Amino acid sequence: MPAHLVAEIIQGVLHTFPRPASPHGAAATSLTMDLGQPFQRGRGGPGGWWFIGEAELHLGEDMLVPDLAGWRKERMPLIPTVTFFTRPPDWVCEVLSPSTATHDRIRKMPVYARAGVTWLWLLDPIARSLEVFHLLDRKRFAQEQTFAEGDVVRASPFHAIELDLTAIWDAIAPEGG
Repeated sequence: MPAHLVAEIIQGVLHTFPRPASPHGAAATSLTMDLGQPFQRGRGGPGGWWFIGEAELHLGEDMLVPDLAGWRKERMPLIPTVTFFTRPPDWVCEVLSPSTATHDRIRKMPVYARAGVTWLWLLDPIARSLEVFHLLDRKRFAQEQTFAEGDVVRASPFHAIELDLTAIWDAIAPEGG
């Protein structure tokens, strides 16, 4: 696979996409920084999580690459030295872009549900929104919370801290800017 593409396999079908554009990467990096200190390092928060960007997940026959994945340390005490993970994460964040939004919502969300991922976030740096989903009956996600551009939020499962969504978007120029 060429290095400029991201590849995923869902229900036996190969899907390829160009590497993410700068708004996507900036939003993912900002969110990782906001969550990493309190939840991975335990500074100003409860700790107890590992976060990995673009971790390759092998979930049954499907192979996905979420933008961010998080595992509770009680389920994964140490990060294994592997090239891909077979243990489903507890939380996934997909950063939406025009080329991947439909794929993330229609194809990937059902795979995450079947695998038992408890929490799923959809972060949209263009619409400047955050949607929070919670797994129901290991079959489907229910939308629990929706936030917009300037909100300061407590979003599950990271409700122990406030996230200022403006800080996630503040370095991103308006579309076309």
